[in-house]
Amino acid sequence: MDEKYNALFTPWKVGDVEIKNRIVQCSMGGTSLFGWMEPCHFDKEAAYFLLNRAQNGVGLVLPGMQCIRDAMGGRWLYQNDRMFKELADWMPEYHKTGSRLFIQLAAGMGRSMAINGMMVKMLKNPTFAAIAKPVIDISYITASASATPNRWYDDVKSRPMTVEEIHQQVEAFGKTAKKLKDAGVDGVEIHAVHEGYLLDQFTIANMNYRTDQYGGSFENRYRFPVEIVQEIKKQCGDDFPVSLRYSVVSKTKGWGKGAVPGEDFEEFGRDMAESEKAVKYLADAGYDMFNCDNGTYDAWYWAHPPQYMPDNCNLDDVEHIRKFTDKPVVCAGRMDPVKAAEEIAAGRLDAVAIARQNLVDPEWIVKIQEGRQQDIKPCIRCHNGCFNMAKFKGTPNIQNFADSMHLARCALNPTTMQHNRYKVVPTKHPKKVAIIGGGIGGMECALMLKQRGHTSVIFEKTDKLGGLFITASAMSFKENDRDLIDWYRREIANQGIEVRFNTEINDPNTLRGFDDVIVATGSVPRTMPIPGFNKTMSFTELMVDKKPVGDKVLFFGGGQSSCEAAYDLILKGKHPIIVEYAPDLVAAQATCLANTSFLRDMLEFKKVPVYLESTITDIRDNGVTVRGKDGKTFDVECDNVVNGIGFVPAPVGPANDHVHRVGDCVAIGNLRTVIWRAWDVCMKI
Repeated sequence: MDEKYNALFTPWKVGDVEIKNRIVQCSMGGTSLFGWMEPCHFDKEAAYFLLNRAQNGVGLVLPGMQCIRDAMGGRWLYQNDRMFKELADWMPEYHKTGSRLFIQLAAGMGRSMAINGMMVKMLKNPTFAAIAKPVIDISYITASASATPNRWYDDVKSRPMTVEEIHQQVEAFGKTAKKLKDAGVDGVEIHAVHEGYLLDQFTIANMNYRTDQYGGSFENRYRFPVEIVQEIKKQCGDDFPVSLRYSVVSKTKGWGKGAVPGEDFEEFGRDMAESEKAVKYLADAGYDMFNCDNGTYDAWYWAHPPQYMPDNCNLDDVEHIRKFTDKPVVCAGRMDPVKAAEEIAAGRLDAVAIARQNLVDPEWIVKIQEGRQQDIKPCIRCHNGCFNMAKFKGTPNIQNFADSMHLARCALNPTTMQHNRYKVVPTKHPKKVAIIGGGIGGMECALMLKQRGHTSVIFEKTDKLGGLFITASAMSFKENDRDLIDWYRREIANQGIEVRFNTEINDPNTLRGFDDVIVATGSVPRTMPIPGFNKTMSFTELMVDKKPVGDKVLFFGGGQSSCEAAYDLILKGKHPIIVEYAPDLVAAQATCLANTSFLRDMLEFKKVPVYLESTITDIRDNGVTVRGKDGKTFDVECDNVVNGIGFVPAPVGPANDHVHRVGDCVAIGNLRTVIWRAWDVCMKI
């Protein structure tokens, strides 16, 4: 192992509990050991996932957030005796790994609850809500400190929690923690004075207008989390560790508005001055560890950093707050293990919290210890599988219902949290398979077929592997995407998979001697029959071929690719313009709000002209004609126009029993759909 990682593999303590290394797996929605939105139960899929990560070297594992009261049905966790019995039976196997387990318990989400269209109807229609209440009490699960607008649909407001409800929750935290301790769990983490969840909504003055003992003064606003830790210590003893998930500062400008890196703003939430006071106050109340980052759901990209955010984006604030407590402090948020080891060795940090890398590559810690860092499959922070809660202006959460019920799956690793659905089963009848196209879909097919015992040959029309993802990874901030392409290329070479470059196949029927053919030819840019459309350039011409452009580059379409390319041009000193037909930028399902809100907030901060509910009717050498939402036309000057209206599938030949299609040549999607479709096909060959 490279000595620069040494500090990560030293022991430390939380209270009296010793942890073997400084690597903490943060909680991720969907990895909850007792289920997610469904009624609580001992979740065998989550148990498999968590045990596997402990076996692969994580020092402290935090399963996904667990509300102490079921969202569906309203049962308290402590009332499910069978669940705790199954947990107790499992814990000895877990402890064989040497890893520690803290269960994360949550008061709830309040105004941050990602309500969908059906939930909106419940909140707007008391009769409908009353009928649904025995199944899901939407009023309760969205209740907050005060009547504040829901983050996902601000036309509806949370109702204030009653004092009786607060007391019931405090009591439930104590009872639940005691049952967890008796089952052999090493500690608990309270979620959270963090990320704008329910307890955070009580602590933030601009979200708490109460006039009772839970509002007003600093002590009153922090009373709820204080009473929780005091009750747990009362039930479990002072030696039972209680961690707190904690946002140092909120990085929030107002309802639905975050502050991007580099922005000068007035803090709407918790500022550093209050945080310095709060962390000491909470430690004195009994919390034994602070698991820290920044942000709220209004500034979600701080707590769930997409690829646009800088590495170690929360580190400076977390290290500052550590000066105000003698309890261990952990930092999360796009953390680089090398930088984390450096800070731990210097005594400025106690441990590093890493979440989504554990979804992508379960062996990443082992690979570091064995000096095989180059073999680690990188997380690209896309959130397409793990947390694709999506919204745009005028919508609630438009996430697919199946995803709402089953988070924490991985775009790059289909086996994550669904190992019984996606698994490698060796074939009894080896075949020779031709793969047309060497993009991500084609390479994933080749690797999967190799694992199963088949032989494949990739036919790639260019001189390199990567396909359209080469374009998608070309922005300056997409270093993880480029690392992923490099990882695929190395794996293809290491597995001895044959690749025939500069070979274009226009008809699968020409591939004689192959048992099956996989078509992974991807997509091509969409076109429109408007005057001057031939003057537009493609993303590939802009980002990869680096075709010269002027200062003002106009994007015809405001989807994710256009917004990312526009941001990249800003970083290069250019002045982009966006024309978008929809009422918002990135108005699409399956792209996480953490990603899209960063792009919207950053482009607004950089004062990028954006014309929404508009389209282009004519393209000229020095500008375009735009039809606005009122039907009137006007001219916009620009030097270049980029075609950002999307892509269309480009399959080769018809599909049949022996010719299979994967990726975007089936339907336009994202990296998750490309990779999962590859597995769907290759598991059946």
